Amino acid sequence: MLPTTLADWLDHQQRVHPRAIALGLDRVREVWQRLGAPAPAPVVITIGGTNGKGSTVAFLDAMLTASGKRVGAYTSPHLLRYNERVRIAGRDADDVALIDAFTRIEAARGDIELTYFEYGTLAALWIFAHNTLDVALLEVGLGGRLDAVNIVDADAAIVTTVDLDHQDWLGNDRGSIGREKAGIFRSGRPAIVGEIDPPRSLIEHAERIGADLRLAGRDFLFERAADGNGWHWRGDGIELALPLPRLAAPCQIDNAAAAVAALYALRARVGWNPQAIGQGVEDARIGARLQRFGGGPELVIDVAHNPQAARVLAEWLHEQPAPGRTLAVFGALGDKDVRGIVAALAGRIDEWFLAGLDSDSPRGLDAKALRELLSTSLAAQAIPWLHADVTAALAAAFSSAQPGDRVLAFGSFFVAASALQFAAESGLRTA
Repeated sequence: MLPTTLADWLDHQQRVHPRAIALGLDRVREVWQRLGAPAPAPVVITIGGTNGKGSTVAFLDAMLTASGKRVGAYTSPHLLRYNERVRIAGRDADDVALIDAFTRIEAARGDIELTYFEYGTLAALWIFAHNTLDVALLEVGLGGRLDAVNIVDADAAIVTTVDLDHQDWLGNDRGSIGREKAGIFRSGRPAIVGEIDPPRSLIEHAERIGADLRLAGRDFLFERAADGNGWHWRGDGIELALPLPRLAAPCQIDNAAAAVAALYALRARVGWNPQAIGQGVEDARIGARLQRFGGGPELVIDVAHNPQAARVLAEWLHEQPAPGRTLAVFGALGDKDVRGIVAALAGRIDEWFLAGLDSDSPRGLDAKALRELLSTSLAAQAIPWLHADVTAALAAAFSSAQPGDRVLAFGSFFVAASALQFAAESGLRTA
């Protein structure tokens, strides 16, 4: 008997394939072909990279929507509800649409095993294909070359950044990881690189396949305005004066600039509307990216879960110091560079509250294992407090905090999700 509720379908999907991650396109492409392989939209943009993917999708979505386009966006992971992964015209897909898509996928797959992520990708593509869209935005889940979204030949592809993460799957250096992420590029089609100093492997792959390569710092430029109240995007003789993003991290201008570059490259197909681009920069929103909740103390939630993201977070903490102490609620998955994350932030944190994630994910570290990993990194600081889960760690941090202090919750999407729920249950409001 087939599942009947969304929760039952998601539980079923986690049992179909013996592994949570199984990179490769053959299985998922075969199922998609059995479904008829309909085009998800007239224009498709794929977004990959180590960090900044979700924010870049948010910028593209807001810019295109402001110009009157009907946009579908597929992102992962979700924070509070699975439905967040598939959005059409700014609204999450409802349970009925997802269940219908999963039912069709189940009928088509036969004895082909699909992972949880592959089910979700196929469902998003099916839902997009059966709605009237102008543009589909597809966020890569892991890597690029062998990620399920790569069964679609995107009209343009963006790689935001390349740094160390998922080394067990992608390689142990930026060169190896860059080659994997470059796999979303296509011959003759715009390939946008948002990082100023990408690994040579990324550029070489794009050049080898004949992609229309557009590099930040070479083909398009961006910089803060002299008065600090805006920023400028320049490319191909075009200059835009744009407002600062409401998304807080310093790197969000980089993400917005890559989004603008993609729209410029596709202007013959999606139009070119500088006013809408500016409106989109201001309108773009995405949860748990330096999301602030007012009160005493302030709560800041961020999904930073690798060293590069932690360095960005440290830069923001430096630029936006709390009046008092910064108390960190931190949890992590076992396949992350926990020491690298903490090393980037140790000088910015006054007290640590370690949260176990072992009840959230099979990959989650319990608090004791997390402390053992960090015993060297945090040797010069007070021994961190240990807590069974994020909610307990947040409660303890708030109990310890004084007026003017800041509680920072980060390290995983699981941490962010629990912190958002804590904020809602505590009546905290976005600052």
